[in-house]
Amino acid sequence: MAAVFRTTTPHMLRDSQQLGSRTLMGGLSGFESPVGMDRRDRLDALRTGDIGFVHSWDINTSVDGPGTRMTVFMSGCPLRCQYCQNPDTWRMRDGSPVYLDAMVAKVERYKDLFASTGGGITFSGGESMMQPAFVSRVFRAAKEMGVHTCLDTSGFLNQNYTDEMIDDIDLCLLDVKSGDEETYRKVTGGTLAPTITFGKRLAARGKKIWVRFVLVPGLTDSVENVERVARICEEFDGAVEHVDVLGFHQLGRPKWHQLRIPYPLEDCKGPSKELRERVAAQFRDHGLVVY
Repeated sequence: MAAVFRTTTPHMLRDSQQLGSRTLMGGLSGFESPVGMDRRDRLDALRTGDIGFVHSWDINTSVDGPGTRMTVFMSGCPLRCQYCQNPDTWRMRDGSPVYLDAMVAKVERYKDLFASTGGGITFSGGESMMQPAFVSRVFRAAKEMGVHTCLDTSGFLNQNYTDEMIDDIDLCLLDVKSGDEETYRKVTGGTLAPTITFGKRLAARGKKIWVRFVLVPGLTDSVENVERVARICEEFDGAVEHVDVLGFHQLGRPKWHQLRIPYPLEDCKGPSKELRERVAAQFRDHGLVVY
């Protein structure tokens, strides 16, 4: 049976564009991209971290870490989350190659702003751990400038990161997408264990963690699933500063339509106030701070 694609209404498209203006507004203005490199050269440069494939970047406040952040959205992701609001970042080849030096220069340009606001640089995605050499080299340069570093990740690619790379991370926004293995696989297509392992590695090296959990009615909201997420947080040995319970919304739906990808949560509603309060209470019962 052929896939059925819904039509994006003008209202939906407007909402999506408003979201984009808050999260993916930067494009790639101000970055110099490699010209004249063949495929092999690009793969070699990607492996060494001399270039990274970037979707876009933004300057924001109180969204992707403390203070004013330069958030860089990397291209490429191994997971296929049902509620993903940026499916246009899934394929690395859809991003634009950016020189390492150009990215470091951009961080240096804003370092005084970061210092005055307690901000810094955040790598997000897609999945930033798909390009560990590039991200870690930018973080190393940022640390040498005294700039705060933050990694936004699912932790699914835990094995991509060495302990030395972790040492240059000040804060991790760790997406614990489910506490139940079966639900995790349903939500993402992947497995839960690497996320737990990465969280433990962060904690062991003294890094702070903000756990993010997307609350989707009928998918991630069961009492048992939330309890397991809370218990996972406890395994991180006090490293979790707080848990962000993020209510599901439909602002990313038009992108699925535009890319002609069947959208599994087409008719799903956001969580009610009562559901959000119940879930928040479950986390607080485990001694966790909830935002």
